[in-house]
Parts: sequence; structure tokens; C-alpha cells
Amino acid sequence: MVGMMKRWISFLLTLSLLLGVSACGAAEGSKVGEVEEEKKIQIGLTFDSFVIERWQRDRDVFVSVAKELGAEVNVQNANGDVEEQKKQIDYFIQKEMDVIVIIAIDPEQLRESVAKAKDAGIKVVAYDRLIDDADIDLYISFNNEMVGALMGHALINAGLGGGDYVIMLGGPYTDNNVPLVEGAFKRVMEQNRVTILGIQHAEGWRAEIAAAYVYSNSVAIQQTDAIMCGNDDLATQVVRALAESRQAGDVLVVGQDADLAACQRIVEGTQLMTVYKPVERLATRAAEASVALGRGESLGEDVTVIESGAYTIPYIGLIPISVTRDNIDEVIIGSGFHLKEDVYLNVPDQMP
Repeated sequence: MVGMMKRWISFLLTLSLLLGVSACGAAEGSKVGEVEEEKKIQIGLTFDSFVIERWQRDRDVFVSVAKELGAEVNVQNANGDVEEQKKQIDYFIQKEMDVIVIIAIDPEQLRESVAKAKDAGIKVVAYDRLIDDADIDLYISFNNEMVGALMGHALINAGLGGGDYVIMLGGPYTDNNVPLVEGAFKRVMEQNRVTILGIQHAEGWRAEIAAAYVYSNSVAIQQTDAIMCGNDDLATQVVRALAESRQAGDVLVVGQDADLAACQRIVEGTQLMTVYKPVERLATRAAEASVALGRGESLGEDVTVIESGAYTIPYIGLIPISVTRDNIDEVIIGSGFHLKEDVYLNVPDQMP
């Protein structure tokens, strides 16, 4: 009997020890989980604004991909106010973000903010717009010179040539992409002896400025054969203004971003082309690179470098695509960027 009692006591002691070890293991595992949770990469993402349709798509894809990779993203919208964007960057610095991603309103005015972030040991990514002459860790965008060249060649392929006139209605020069796009466009016009009749820049990408140019320069508009718009939002207002003078469809209009309204105008015949920039690819690659920067990992094999003032900047450049009536079904609808029924909403009889 005594022997049996000893065996029971020994069993109970062993069981107690095992349960204690298990509980400790669970506690330690919980602590490890907490540490892993604390180590999530923190990304601050500040947008110029959401006036341009595509930025909402960029935001959604970037946040989704970053979360899938185990990062957390704090999204801020500066509403076109550079001082507000500076405050947002300061906020991200105070929150000790691992990476700050900036869609710059005015790159020149953000150099000091970039320097402050770098001094705090935070990585900085210039998204789609270069913050020039600043010590950024990555610039990722589309090839903007190619965007301008595609616009120009679309007009030439549509019959624009020597003796014809074009008007350029672009975005603000504070957007670093604007001079790149316009420079390439001008070269194509010069090579084909097309005269640039007028140039207007819309501050803050405000589309009403482009429309106002059309309304207040009716003589020039009557003379011009084509209008190059800096993006599809500007093109929307320009085509509306042209429609009032019954010139919509007669004046060739080009834009960029492949907004739904622009794609609808292409199948309707009031806009010649748009430049499709696969923003899902850009936002996905930017999210991947941002997480890699936060973890101190390699950015990947598609990274080259560019010179920007005193700095050599890692650069990822994606390829844009010209979209006209000839390839809109394949490029836009086939990729799922817009639905067929939406693109052909106003001309259902032309739906393939």
C-alpha cells in the first residue's frame, strides 16, 4: 500500500512539473509572439491628394500588399498643401516609422524633411515623383520621358505633321515628372515640324485651369489640331470645353493615367489616346521594396541608379503603354483595369 502511495505521489509530482514546463513554454511563446508583433515594419505613406483618380488605386494596392508582407501602413493625405505634407512627415518621424513613402507635392520644399527623416535613421522612398537632390533610399516611377514620347507619337501616327499646331496643357512644374514628360513630347513635335501654339500649366493639377485656357483662348483653339493634356483629369475638362464649341472629336486630345472617363472617350471618339501606367504593378513593387528597406534586405534585381544632384539614387522604372481605340480592349479590359461594360457604357452598340 505504501509503495502504491509513493508511486502516486511520484506520478503527481512529475505531472505537475510537466504542466509547469508547458505553461512556461506557452508564456515564452506568447512573449515571442509579442516581440514578433512589435517587429512589424511600420510604413508612413503621405499622398499629395486624391484629386487624381489613380492615387486611390495606388493607395489600396500598396496597403494591401504591405499588409500581406507583414507591415503596417499609416496613410495620410496632404490635400495639395505642402506645409501639411511636411507636418505629416514630422509626425511619421515622431512615430519612429521604419520607412516613409512620399508622393511629393513640391519636391524642392521637402528636401529638409527628407534630411530630418534620414537623421532619425528612417528610410525614405520617393513614389512616382522624384525628390531631387535629396538623400532618398529609392525612387520608383514609370519612365516619364517615355510617357511624353508615347503621347507625341500617338498624334503623329494619327496624321499630325509639318504645318500643324498643338497646344500643351500640363501639370505644375513643381511635379518633377512634368518637365520630363513635356520635354520628350516637345522633341517628338520638333522632329516632325509640328508647331507648339501655346503652353499652360495647371497649378495643383487643377483641371479647371486647363478648361479656362480653352474658354479664354478661342482663337488659338480654333487654329489648333491637337491638345496634349498632362493627365486624363485635365483632358476631361478640356474635352467638355471643346464640346461646347462643337470641336470635341475634331481636335486630337491625348492624356495619361487611363482614367475610366478617358477610356470611355477613346471608344466614343473624343480622345485619341491615353498612357496606361499599370499602377497595380507600381504600387505592388513599391510596397515590396519599402518592406525590404525596412528589414534591411536587398531591393531586387530590377534596381538601377540615377544621379540626382549630389546623390546617386536607387531607381526602379516601369514601362508605360500607349492605349488607343486599336488596343484598348486588350490592354485595359483584358488586364481587368476597367470592366468592358464600364468602358462601353455610352456606346454599348460598339461593345465587342
